[in-house]
Amino acid sequence: MSDHPRSQSLEAAGVKFIRVLWCDNANIIRGKAIHIGALSHHCEQGVGISAAQQAMPVMYDAPVAETGLGPVGEVRLIPDWSTLNVLPYAPSHARVMGDMVKDGIAWSFCPRHFLKRMVADASSLGLEVMAAFENEFYLLRPTSDGIGVEPADNTVFASTLAMDSNLKVIDEIALALVAQAMPVEQYYPESGPGQHEISIRYTQAMSAADQQIAFRETVRAIAMRHGLKASFLPKIFADKAGSGCHLHLSLWQDGKNIVSDGSKVGGLSQIAQAFIAGILNHLPALMALTTPCTNSYRRIRPHFWSGAFRCWGIDNREAAVRVPTDPAVKSPTNFEFKTVDASANPYLALGAVIAAGLDGVKTHLELGDPVAVDPGYLSESERNLRGIDLLPTNLGDAIAHLTRDDILLTALGSDLANAYLAVRKAEWEAMKNMELEDEVKLLLERY
Repeated sequence: MSDHPRSQSLEAAGVKFIRVLWCDNANIIRGKAIHIGALSHHCEQGVGISAAQQAMPVMYDAPVAETGLGPVGEVRLIPDWSTLNVLPYAPSHARVMGDMVKDGIAWSFCPRHFLKRMVADASSLGLEVMAAFENEFYLLRPTSDGIGVEPADNTVFASTLAMDSNLKVIDEIALALVAQAMPVEQYYPESGPGQHEISIRYTQAMSAADQQIAFRETVRAIAMRHGLKASFLPKIFADKAGSGCHLHLSLWQDGKNIVSDGSKVGGLSQIAQAFIAGILNHLPALMALTTPCTNSYRRIRPHFWSGAFRCWGIDNREAAVRVPTDPAVKSPTNFEFKTVDASANPYLALGAVIAAGLDGVKTHLELGDPVAVDPGYLSESERNLRGIDLLPTNLGDAIAHLTRDDILLTALGSDLANAYLAVRKAEWEAMKNMELEDEVKLLLERY
């Protein structure tokens, strides 16, 4: 038994193991657990992991050679104790997020460190980015033959029957989220049968990314306790709604929300306009980080409210960036980036979005006019006249855009950028010709 103060408080709470988590370039959540009795030996120095962990694709546990990472090299996963939570669904375990450190300094391949750097870049401009990931997910049960899965219910959008059918599991998820300091704001059944959405309150960018990891972990674990599988995979069923993970963002300065200043352009401030313009300018490349799975592009289609066009609009759910109105205030307080799903590593996705937005701010990019129609119903010539582009329709195209985007590559840094691209290229080559059924079989429980 350790005499370390943290060990004593955790032991008093009945904790036996502390899971130290990381999220790799394929967005697989992984962890190593420290036994409570050994915590004093690992409290400051964490646990060791192979450098090859940042070279793993989603398909299997073997490093992609092109990353340059292999069996040689040890990285320390250092607990960020500010993220510590006892797990409500597994009270003998606690969870803490880890930072990758090599030779005593932040490792250049660490996704969490990347987001820290982007937060610092925003701060150098006097900006603080607040964010919230808005998750959709399916609750699934085994089919009668025990081989496949099917939706846990057969309902439509906002069905109260779906609420009643899934009352116990949803309530338990909400209680667990709140217990981990993730205030729940809204819940409703989504369009797909068995599909649900739970939104939590916005927070600082780093906390939002940490909470996205904890959110996925919590939903999946509690669903499993109820004999269900929860999956955030973007497209599970060909003929049913896909699952997005919209990213809500706001910009703050000196403790004040500065998204709006009463401007004529949708009520957006000049700095918010430039930030959104930066996102749209880099969007084809950003998609390799925000919709980074072959399966993502089965969801991103016109007329599916998935952000398939490079444009923005006020209350326009077909635009890649939506500026929502709020009857409680006279002007917008946040904007929603829709071309995102939960196959994205949240540290990389949010960090890259911040990098793109800051580029818009630094270069004073101008935001075009808002789009007030479904761009999918405009002719190609009409879209061209209005500067509206159809976004990449597959991961290979998005990867190609990222390889040419010097701003995003520089933000990522050469080590992380090269490893990330190598992993995603390997996934694209392995899965680009897969049928949906095979893709789902591989990815359903990854995400």
